[in-house]
Amino acid sequence: MTKSRLAGLTAAEFLRRHWQKKPLLAHGAFPGLDEFLLRDDVFELATREDLESRLVVRDGRRWRLQHGPFSKRFLSRIRDSHWALLVNGINHVLPDAQKLLQEFAFIPYSRLDDVMVSFAPPGGGVGAHFDSYDVFLIQGHGRRSWGIGPCRNRELLQGAPLRILRRFEPARKYVLHPGDMLYLPPHYGHVGVAITDCITYSIGFRAPSGQELGAPFLEFMQERIRLAGIYEDPELVRQARPAELGSSMIRKVFGMLRQIEWNETDVAHFLGCYLTEPKAHIVFERPARPLSTGAFGRAVVQRGVGLALTTQMLFRGNTIFINGQALRVDPRSVHVLARLADQRELPRRTRLDRAALQRLYEWYRAGYIRLKDEG
Repeated sequence: MTKSRLAGLTAAEFLRRHWQKKPLLAHGAFPGLDEFLLRDDVFELATREDLESRLVVRDGRRWRLQHGPFSKRFLSRIRDSHWALLVNGINHVLPDAQKLLQEFAFIPYSRLDDVMVSFAPPGGGVGAHFDSYDVFLIQGHGRRSWGIGPCRNRELLQGAPLRILRRFEPARKYVLHPGDMLYLPPHYGHVGVAITDCITYSIGFRAPSGQELGAPFLEFMQERIRLAGIYEDPELVRQARPAELGSSMIRKVFGMLRQIEWNETDVAHFLGCYLTEPKAHIVFERPARPLSTGAFGRAVVQRGVGLALTTQMLFRGNTIFINGQALRVDPRSVHVLARLADQRELPRRTRLDRAALQRLYEWYRAGYIRLKDEG
């Protein structure tokens, strides 16, 4: 991320002064973005089954929420003025949206989520709210006003299908023009209203709660738990009440379950798999006519490879995490595969050992990577 993107700050300065601390407004951070997507492009994205879309409509004091995918006919017949159409994960289908997300690679990929696009006509928006995660709001086509401020009262509007604040008094107001960017830390209140037909891009971040992590972690640990012993009670005596759960049994089982332990390695493997796990609607397109191993190897050298837009990849040490899988790799291969994870591509003429090439070929057959000129 260049200084021009962050109002003259370096990435390090932004992280130190603003990240999870206070908002930042950057005028002209992304010039030329106003023509990236227009109204009809967003409508087209909202018809896709491989993307999550929502329509939010305000009717007086009432709010309605509908989930897509939507038909073109349905979208063309919307007549209300106070509405917004939102489409998540557009970086999974649009290379330029993935490039936009890459601009924020100064934040670890383990925290980056996706790019959401929203379209709203004049007066449209999703109401006053706060997010539990950091967000960068980038203005594309049109203009939108934003009111922002600390969220001192988190009381929500009763009966609304969204988490809309019942009372919110903005401390500051801005009008964002094409290319402007507004950063907001978690739990910072904001309300956006379209001034003209407008498109906004939201760069969201993952911030799972302890509860959200706890349940899948215990499920992850199920396959790794090895508890010794079997329940025994040679000292058993007759109970006056046979249906009563005895204290002796509780103490014994408590002792058995106390053997359950985990360490940082377990947590690292869990996080790597959890954070790269594809969402339910994600589909990987396998090559219809895959190349042979030899032909693939020659093509990699001549053309290079890149991750599929839907692929998520992390690494730690000699372990590569890709789309929910944890793979131990040869130490001689890890540097080039980690480079692929960092840059999401390997240029042509990259030197590959046999183990790395074989791993790339497996991912190519699974649809996780693409030869460079395949898109």
